Amino acid sequence: MIVSLLLVSCALLSPDSPGQQPAKTLPDAPRTLDAGMLFAQANRQGGSERAGDATQSKPDPQPAIAPKLTLPEAEKIAVANNPDISIARLLRLASAQVVRETRAGEMPSSEANLTAVGARDNSRLTAGELNNPIVYNRAAAGLTVRQLITDFGRTRNLVKNAQLQARAEVENECATVEEISLAVDQAFYQALTAQQILKVAQQTVQARQITGQQIGLLTQQKLRSTLDLSLAEVQISQAQLLVLDAQNSAQSAMAQLNALLGSASFTDYVLVDETPENPQPAPLTIEALVQTALRSRPDLASLNDQALGAKRFAASERDLVRPTISALASAGGTPVRADQIQSSWYGAAGANISIPVFDLGYSARAKEALVRAQAANERVRNLEDTIARDVRQAVLNAQTAVQRSPVTKQLLDQAKTALDLAQARYQVGLSGIADLTEAQLAQTQAEIGYTNARYSYQTALANLRFETGQ
Repeated sequence: MIVSLLLVSCALLSPDSPGQQPAKTLPDAPRTLDAGMLFAQANRQGGSERAGDATQSKPDPQPAIAPKLTLPEAEKIAVANNPDISIARLLRLASAQVVRETRAGEMPSSEANLTAVGARDNSRLTAGELNNPIVYNRAAAGLTVRQLITDFGRTRNLVKNAQLQARAEVENECATVEEISLAVDQAFYQALTAQQILKVAQQTVQARQITGQQIGLLTQQKLRSTLDLSLAEVQISQAQLLVLDAQNSAQSAMAQLNALLGSASFTDYVLVDETPENPQPAPLTIEALVQTALRSRPDLASLNDQALGAKRFAASERDLVRPTISALASAGGTPVRADQIQSSWYGAAGANISIPVFDLGYSARAKEALVRAQAANERVRNLEDTIARDVRQAVLNAQTAVQRSPVTKQLLDQAKTALDLAQARYQVGLSGIADLTEAQLAQTQAEIGYTNARYSYQTALANLRFETGQ
């Protein structure tokens, strides 16, 4: 009896029994993802999406390759094409012709005359002249030569003034070249800064989009609030605005550079960054640089030449009251003549002394020229004071800029470390979204500050070279 019961129970419990249904397995418990796993998942999704876009998108036509441009090449192009330099060069050439024009007063001058006269018999010129010469019928040709013997220094002073003014134009051309070179350096570093800031802004957008995806996954898992997601989206929008501003700054700086290069068209150059990692130190001695600038600045040399020329011109205006001695010779032939003209040719030579007796305008002109010469001297003194001030400021700006570079680099390293810590704390829930966004903002500002500091020092050095005439 007992054996029968055991057999029946074994048959009921056997899985091979045709009437027995297999036992159903229970479903697994839902898997809970922590914040770190969701952050990693968002990173993988972001990378796979970018990779999928890259593989599935159709290849776009290759855009035109933008030309590369270095700073020495930009300076060379500007010197060759900038219209301001062309204007200075043309003015220099014109001033050289003024010297020849003025010096012609010391050289002989000659003129040929062809004269034919028909007159009434036995008539005289009786109006408009003190004398009343007889006019005869005639046809004649002749040559007249004039030569200044001396005007007691007036023409010599005028020639010297023209020479000094011509030399001043040469110095003006050099000053214009240096001014354009400085403007090119400033525009080049400004455009380079804008391009680097644009890269920082684009990287900021990518980083904040990844953070936004991570926070979105955490929000879906109810691990973060919608407030965190909203603040992350605000950060993305702010980064996108930064990109727009950086694009505008980059395009504006490039347009300024194109204008300085003498190009009416717009070329988006790829600027080659040749900034050394360890730039030269800023100068420490100021007064020596001031003296160098006073000796080397071409604009100061130009003003000095103009002041000396004004002094020479004042002397020439003073010499207006002195006599002028000149010689005159004339010769020619009269093939057709009235009977009263006996000879078929004529010739004469003589000298003339012109002595000014009374003219109030001469003294006024001399006084005006003297006052203008004094004003020219004051302009020289004013520029010397300005140069000394500008050199001192340029040295101080360079010293400050070189000190800012390592400080901003240290600030950038600290901001990156702070961002890493803020992200780690946010992932494990030890801090809120405010700490994370503040760390992101600090890191972006530090990137921009370091970029500005690097190129600001190069700009300060370029300005110092210009101020010292080097």
